[in-house]
Amino acid sequence: MHWRAIVRLFGILLLLYSISFLPSILISLWYADQQWPAFALSLALTASTGLVLWLPNLREREQLSVRDGFLIVTLFWALLGMLGALPFMLGLNWDITDAVFESISGFTTTGATVIEGIDRLPPSILYHRQQIQWLGGMGVIVLAVAILPLLGVGGMQLYRAETSGVAKHEKPTPRIAETARVLWTLYFALTAVCALSYWLAGMSGFDAIGHAFTTVATGGFSTHDASLGYFDSVAIEWIAIIFMVAGGINFAVHFLAWHKRDLGAYLRDTEVLAYLLIFVGGALLISLSLFMTTAYATLGEAWRHGSFQVASILTSTGFGTATFGLWPLHIPLLLVVLSFTGGCGGSTAGGIKVLRVLILAKLGIRQLKQLAHPHALINVKVGHRPIMEDVLFSIWGFYVLYVLVCLALTIAMMAAGLDLESAFGAVVATVNLLGPGLGEVAATFASVDDVVKWLGVFGMLAGRLEIFTLLILFLPAYWRH
Repeated sequence: MHWRAIVRLFGILLLLYSISFLPSILISLWYADQQWPAFALSLALTASTGLVLWLPNLREREQLSVRDGFLIVTLFWALLGMLGALPFMLGLNWDITDAVFESISGFTTTGATVIEGIDRLPPSILYHRQQIQWLGGMGVIVLAVAILPLLGVGGMQLYRAETSGVAKHEKPTPRIAETARVLWTLYFALTAVCALSYWLAGMSGFDAIGHAFTTVATGGFSTHDASLGYFDSVAIEWIAIIFMVAGGINFAVHFLAWHKRDLGAYLRDTEVLAYLLIFVGGALLISLSLFMTTAYATLGEAWRHGSFQVASILTSTGFGTATFGLWPLHIPLLLVVLSFTGGCGGSTAGGIKVLRVLILAKLGIRQLKQLAHPHALINVKVGHRPIMEDVLFSIWGFYVLYVLVCLALTIAMMAAGLDLESAFGAVVATVNLLGPGLGEVAATFASVDDVVKWLGVFGMLAGRLEIFTLLILFLPAYWRH
């Protein structure tokens, strides 16, 4: 382990992150909500910690290894979660459990909350919640497109240059910096267009910026308890659908489409095409189910709520215009299946990811064909490209661990006092980075035991860091030199 290089990197990251408290300070002063001292103190604590870590290691130039990468990525998300919790503790006097849960939920773009009465929160705290999801979303994209492929995590090798055109399987430093810059530009542009669209559709400037942050990040935090249902606007809901679906697409493909000025890039990408077909098919199926079970009187209303909820759940955003847990029972189950599928790799969405699901399905079909023709050599292909066996094993291993983590967390949450529906709902909400769950956690985690909240924090980190990145740290072999 190159400890000094790791500590130096964290010092730089904390100094950069401390700047993010400045907008909240300005908003607090503008609205006179008395929260600016909490944000000023958070800034001072974060910056001073960054300096303490950075200055003694100023001249450290050791190259970081792939092994270091696993620790850096996990610690980075955990540390950001702790620092993002400071304004909740200092300004609202929350205990550490609630504050860290809310902050980790923000940075991992999960959207699960412990708050009842969001509308009553000070504006600067509301802004802080929205901003941490936006920053987390950008971090996730850089992580998924530029960093995880280098670590070879759960088939993320598939998102390297030969498929994406952005990230290269080379030394991380200069190329990752360049990739990050391109992705930041795209991400910022999408957010700006989304905010302008919301504002033109009738949101206030504050709400438009706040919701744009969490729509493009597919996070799902809202400035209102009723989420987007508060606005009761078809125009706002369709803007949300468009940008949620865009947020669930691999940002490397966005880059290709933008760079070549070619919208056909989306349809030529196998994963994006499958993702769009899943969205359209899911929206049609659920809308028809809602209409036929008379949950809504007209087909138009059923389509409005069905398509919105499918976009929200498939991309793991978690915005709501209706409580899907109250719909006829087969519909929430279908939505849960969609949440496990998730969006594309290299996006801010959660879940297993469409490309992995596609490959797992093709792997199953290959085994059936192999039974019929034992001596045949059958490749698993995505588009026209055969997938290497080591990548197939990596994806299969990822899937097995994903299911085991979900089962283990469900059992642990039941042991902590939740009923089966609520425990499963809490796991779906956290590991799939969905936000809203089922049963007791359908709207908020406010009433559950602290143990459940900490299990939820673990679930969110495991889901966000693609399982392997977190679990490898629990392997004794990882720590041996």
